This record gives sequence, structure tokens and C-alpha cells, in this order.
Amino acid sequence: MLTVLSPAKSLDFESKLPTKKHSDARLLDGAEQLADQLAEMAPDEIRQLMSISDELAELNAERFRDFTLPFEPGRERPAVLAFAGDVYTGMQATTFGERDFTEAQKTVRILSGLYGLLRPLDLIAPYRLEMGTRLRTPAGDSLYAYWRERVTALLSEDLAASPGPPVLLNLASTEYFGVVDTKALGAKVISPRFLDAPQSDPTQLKVISFSAKKARGAMASWLVRERIRSPRKLPEFTGLGYAYDPARSTATEPTFVRSGG
Repeated sequence: MLTVLSPAKSLDFESKLPTKKHSDARLLDGAEQLADQLAEMAPDEIRQLMSISDELAELNAERFRDFTLPFEPGRERPAVLAFAGDVYTGMQATTFGERDFTEAQKTVRILSGLYGLLRPLDLIAPYRLEMGTRLRTPAGDSLYAYWRERVTALLSEDLAASPGPPVLLNLASTEYFGVVDTKALGAKVISPRFLDAPQSDPTQLKVISFSAKKARGAMASWLVRERIRSPRKLPEFTGLGYAYDPARSTATEPTFVRSGG
């Protein structure tokens, strides 16, 4: 069983690293091609492409110009410790032990607009490039066209080599998971759902984006720390106050509910 996550816009390249372990991303040639293409664009072009502020456009133009291989520990950073958004707040990978990092490297993957598919310890440089960006490449008019075949093939290889049954646990957003060709993957896909109910009306369950992102990270962390390698164990998840709801669940969409949010 493999777990897939989305990356995060927020990054942390300053805090002390809890491990010296690192690895090289396996689709760096594709990332380098994208970075070279984007490095040729003016900041205003990047601003329009990504719908970001002038300041962020300048920053990311500089990042693409500075993209240099090979990556080096200290300059670049393991992906799971570089991303700092809600998913990674919930995951709390900075508290992993060395064996946890080893387990995560085997069982967790991160989808990325720039790097395609990452293992947790793969080094990355700071960047911003969302999977939904309409960047024209030799493969087509989107990053989905650029990455779909290679990402799906690599996931298939990893699933074949991963412990447990050939199951892909989708804890990524719709935007990012769209890059995976599930028909070509050859594995069962399970997509957990996290619902919250306010104290004012416990019957009005809904997905709250911020909470669901943290829950995805917490579930990924639980799977790693507890060495869970089978989807049959998923109903045992109780992180962040969520509880499995069999009445709202299906075989491919287990649902977890939290009341009093």
C-alpha cells in the first residue's frame, strides 16, 4: 500500500533538520526541463501564468533561474521537511524517528507540479508550480499532459515493490490526484473523506478544507508511525478527534467524522 499526498505552497528551508537522511528525486530530468523553460520567462509572464502577486512572481522567477543540479544537502531539503502547509502541520514529520523516515520513504509519495513524484526524503529546491498551471510544454498544454504517463508508471513500479496489497491511498487534493491515470495504474484506489460538524448543528456535516488537510496529514503520519500497510486497518484511525463512520463509508471512500468543530 502506498499513500499519496499533495505538496504545499508554504515552505520551510530554515528550521533545523531532524535527520541527515536524503535521496535524489527520480524525475529530476523532467523537473530540470520545466525549470529551464520557466527561467526564460519574465516575472510578469510568471505572474500571469500563476495568478500571483508581483513579489511572488519575482521570487519564483529567481528560484527557477537558480535551479542547479546536482542538489546538495544543506542547500536543498528533503521534501517532507520542506513543505509546511496544513497537511504537513498535521503530519508532524519533524517528530519522526529515523525508522519512521525509513518507513515513510517506502510507503509515502508526494505529487508535485515541478518534480512529478517525490519520496519524502527526496531533496527539493524551493519552488512554486501548482499541478493545475496551464503551462504549455512539448507534451501538451498542461502539467497533467507533461507528467501523467511518467508519474503513473513510477507509481505502478513503487506499488509493485511496496509492502502490502496493491492499494493506493489517495490523501491528495483533486487538483493533484488528477495527474494519476487510475485506469493504467493497476491498483485499487481508496480516498478517505473527513467531515466536521459544528457544535451549533451536529447534523450539518461538511468538508472543511483546513481541517481536512490536517486530517490527511495526520492519517499519513499514523500510517507511518504504526507501520500500517493494509487498508483494513483504516477504520482504527482516530487522529485529531475523527472517528470512522461506517454508515457514511464505502469500500473506496472510508469516511471519518468529527463533532464539535
